[in-house]
Amino acid sequence: MNWVDWHQDYDTPGSPLHRRLGWVQRRIGEALDAAPPGPIRVLSMCAGQGRDLLGVLPGHPRRSDVRARLVELDPDNAAAARRAALPGVEVVTGDAGDSGAYDGVVPVHLAIVCGVFGNLTDADIRNTVAELPRLCAPGGTVVWTRHTERPDLTPDIRSWLAESGFQEVAFDTEPGFRFGVGTHRLTGAALPYRPDRRLFRFTQSQDR
Repeated sequence: MNWVDWHQDYDTPGSPLHRRLGWVQRRIGEALDAAPPGPIRVLSMCAGQGRDLLGVLPGHPRRSDVRARLVELDPDNAAAARRAALPGVEVVTGDAGDSGAYDGVVPVHLAIVCGVFGNLTDADIRNTVAELPRLCAPGGTVVWTRHTERPDLTPDIRSWLAESGFQEVAFDTEPGFRFGVGTHRLTGAALPYRPDRRLFRFTQSQDR
């Protein structure tokens, strides 16, 4: 799969990726608005070219507060994200499924898990969800995506997040499109960070 070519659909108005990106950026902006005073720590798993966060920051009033780490395995996409990054945003070429990739930035106020769950086994999705309280600060927000094609796993993911101490803020879809964008806030207990956890192994399907 050529992940650089895959990103081109983001630039096509009205495309599923373009529509999904709009919802993701809206929810990211709201999470930044709601973050407590001081530095806002952010992580992005399988960040691609970083369009989720980097598309929001330039016009956001709290852009200078953001301390973010974007983790992306594809070197060309990571390089594109690095070129677009603002001060305070670090782009790492590495394995987002290794919890050690987030050492130094966790616990975060915002975890972006977009374009991830469509490329994992069900077991790895559930494991990643269970590990999110180790990466998030109390009250932290998770923004995630997953397609809604049959079999639609989004109801299960929402249930697993609830089991892990997250309260749903929003779940966004659009008629005629197959994407779902979830936003959840950690209202349960944050767990101690463990840098030695395997969150998932990316399957490299075409639903990133």
